[in-house]
Amino acid sequence: MAGTRYEFEAELWRWTARTDSWVFAALPTDVSDEIADSPLPPAGFGSVKVEVTIGGSHWSTSVFPDAGRKTFVLPVKAAVRRAEGVDVGDTVRIAVETLI
Repeated sequence: MAGTRYEFEAELWRWTARTDSWVFAALPTDVSDEIADSPLPPAGFGSVKVEVTIGGSHWSTSVFPDAGRKTFVLPVKAAVRRAEGVDVGDTVRIAVETLI
């Protein structure tokens, strides 16, 4: 079941611990704070299940708390980056909808 939808722009960046494969976008602080304050059931590692749209790509995943950035981060898989023609360093328009 759908929860709250957020739309924002964010830059794609590569996780420094695994530069070979993991690419993320950081959610804006205000969006992260609102998600953190919502009565959503957390998944493993404090993650929150979401539906995501970038361009014409739509998929289910989770956002994860990142203590260093003090925000939730969204993994953006390679198939989506290829389909949308985006990569690390690009700023993309993202829609995230929490699942309850």
